[in-house]
Amino acid sequence: MKTTMKKFIAAFDGLDFSHSTINYSVFLAKHSDAHLVGVFLDDFMRRSYSLTDIAHYEGSNLDKHMQRLDEKDKEERAENVEVFEKACQAAGINYSIHRDKNVAIQELLHESIYADLVIISENETLTRYEEPVPTRFIRNLLNDVQCPVVVAPPKYQPVNKVILLYDGEPSSVHAVRTFSYLFESLKSFHTEIITVKSLDESLHLPDGRLIKEFIKRHFPKAEYVVLKGQAEDVIIKYLQREKKHPLIVLGAYRRSSFSRMFRPSMADYLLQHLEMPLFIAHNKS
Repeated sequence: MKTTMKKFIAAFDGLDFSHSTINYSVFLAKHSDAHLVGVFLDDFMRRSYSLTDIAHYEGSNLDKHMQRLDEKDKEERAENVEVFEKACQAAGINYSIHRDKNVAIQELLHESIYADLVIISENETLTRYEEPVPTRFIRNLLNDVQCPVVVAPPKYQPVNKVILLYDGEPSSVHAVRTFSYLFESLKSFHTEIITVKSLDESLHLPDGRLIKEFIKRHFPKAEYVVLKGQAEDVIIKYLQREKKHPLIVLGAYRRSSFSRMFRPSMADYLLQHLEMPLFIAHNKS
């Protein structure tokens, strides 16, 4: 009987190709038996040069110089598509390629409707400029994406552990459930469930009986870790001591813009202070 195959998207800026993204994408596609789509966001506004670079050219010289620069960009994009193809072929995974020409964020959000997972670099800006993480592009993607996202750090490390962040909210359970359905084979990895309680609370898990019953069916060998203090601080400190290379699973990225003015999301803190891949899935209701 032929088995079904999931669809993962690896999103790239063809003019600033992320080798970390392709490595994580191949790793995850192999562990989920997924078809990997390389989505190259060839935004018609995206060029490798600025107006300042061509300001001293005039008339026909300007047109010829822009044509040369545009041709160079075209060649670089084609070379990076070839890098993606060769990586997929070497790994023996099914793949295809989309070259999206319109506004990058709109194209990727639309693609996400028809995908099980998006993998993208945390540094992605789809501009010539660097930005602190999380970049505006990543913020916009995470706020409106229609499927889970793995945000990849700049340096690839083969995942050998899974950490599930659980705070008792439905969104954190949803993230665990979604991850479980996508990555059956990763359940053999060492798995921890981290919960944070305030200093005056007991060490009991929120909805302890129910969450343990649920986790037992999905991650039967999981270990529980209960930390005390401010969630963002103690989780960062705990993970900074981690010796393995975990994939962090969390939900609850989405907040109103008013709320995020005063308190960044947990994902923001993790992106700013750690170099670990994040699996982010949140309810849309």
